[in-house]
Amino acid sequence: MSKLILKNIIDEIPFESLPANWQSFELKKFSKEKNLWDFQEKALKTALKVLWRYYEERINYQEKEKEEINQERKRYLFSFYEADSNYPEDGADYDLTKKEESKTKKLLEEFYPLENNKIGFENFINRMGFWMATGSGKTLVIVKLIEILKYLMERKEIPQNDILFLTCRDDLLDIFKEYVKEFNASQNEIYIKLKSLKEWDEAKRESSSIFKDKEITVFYYRSDNIWTEQKEKKIDFKNYENFGKWYVLLDEAHKGDGEDSIRRTIYSIFSRNGFLFNFSATFVDPRDFLTTGFNYNLQEFVEDGYGKQIYLSQEEIRAFRERDDFTEPEKQKIVLKSLILLSYIRKFDEKVKKIKKEFYHYPLLLTLVNSVNVEDADLKLFFKEIEKIAKGEVNQKIFDLAKQELKETLINENKTIIPENEEIKIDEKILDNISYKDILNDVFNSKSPSNIEVLIIPNNRKEMIFKLRSSEKPFALIKIGDISRWIREELEGYDIVETFDNESYFKKINRDDSDINILMGSRTFYEGWDSNRPNIFLYIN
Repeated sequence: MSKLILKNIIDEIPFESLPANWQSFELKKFSKEKNLWDFQEKALKTALKVLWRYYEERINYQEKEKEEINQERKRYLFSFYEADSNYPEDGADYDLTKKEESKTKKLLEEFYPLENNKIGFENFINRMGFWMATGSGKTLVIVKLIEILKYLMERKEIPQNDILFLTCRDDLLDIFKEYVKEFNASQNEIYIKLKSLKEWDEAKRESSSIFKDKEITVFYYRSDNIWTEQKEKKIDFKNYENFGKWYVLLDEAHKGDGEDSIRRTIYSIFSRNGFLFNFSATFVDPRDFLTTGFNYNLQEFVEDGYGKQIYLSQEEIRAFRERDDFTEPEKQKIVLKSLILLSYIRKFDEKVKKIKKEFYHYPLLLTLVNSVNVEDADLKLFFKEIEKIAKGEVNQKIFDLAKQELKETLINENKTIIPENEEIKIDEKILDNISYKDILNDVFNSKSPSNIEVLIIPNNRKEMIFKLRSSEKPFALIKIGDISRWIREELEGYDIVETFDNESYFKKINRDDSDINILMGSRTFYEGWDSNRPNIFLYIN
């Protein structure tokens, strides 16, 4: 992993040493229902230290200053990188000179100075990365950072640049909007007004300032729809780049396709005379690591006690690979192992809930597959095995063998990967006593085996809910892009019932009254889904 040099540079600055204008913020309160955790406050303090070092420490920001001053600031901050023992002597790896970057280099030459046939890394130094684990509340930090930027601009500590929020999917945009709405409802001194980037021209004609009384206007857009030309959904960035005077907030905006390097270039162009804040759980570009000022990645998150310890079984789920000639009992065995493990976890959950119900959530088995609708799709094969087990088509010898192999795996491979090498302990007696009846009760919400019924939500073409005829409660949910083909081709002969309730089962899966024990899908909830329920992740192909 690349070194987090900006973090080294900023860690040496005590937050308490900043001037009063840079310290006097309410960092904890978010809304009536939410306060920030200590690590989220630390993320904001780190951002303040980075901005102070850039805009005030040596070259104090002044209104109407010349643009050349910004280049001096970049050189000043870059000098700290060069002084860091982890930064390579020539820094050539981070300058843009490589052939594979020729397209981005050509684009950058329109906006950045070219020296010795290269564009130096120092030109992109006005940025900060927040490497934060999924579930650590990046969106709360982003909204609070907008509040801080507003007050710093009003105090004339930083330039009055426009603010742009970019993320890669509509559901992530919706989450951002919901958090802003919650934040606004609890504030008296600030109101964040959201506008699409397409409205930027009109907004600037109405007022050159982003401030109006207590309001601050923040623009947003889908990051993958910003491009080098105008199309139906895509917009030409040159119509909005505003001489690079933006504070750009990226939320997983580096995700997408092979055109990402050009998009990352566009984000830099937008912020070349402003500042770029990059939030992600999974950085990949070495420049992102170098410019990360706050590190709260998955390992840090778990080791501090906020997340679950992670155990990775080395047993590969090969039984569902089309090219491998596995028998049906072997396929059933691997599914049984996951259901036995879920039942095992439920036993501990029940013990904890007897002490206090709020101490733990309802465990969930999350099955992620590679294919959904093709012939012999992974999801179809897995579902068929679930159906057999639900109907009682279980060979007792296979069941006992699955339980024995699972126990041996957990005993012999008993180290977590996060935290590293921490020993897990198995209660062999509880595991040994798990029976098929436990699977029915703990997984299928039923006392007896039976056929599966399918519940469909009116006007919802993304969710299928499953229950046994012998039970009043559903036990599983499939969430995919479109269920139409599944209903047509895979569920012929099933009882299909439309529910009276229009509410999404996926949206209420975190509630205490959710009966869903198995969630199946492909790529529809990788990012932006906030849940503490998954205890088992089953990756198929």
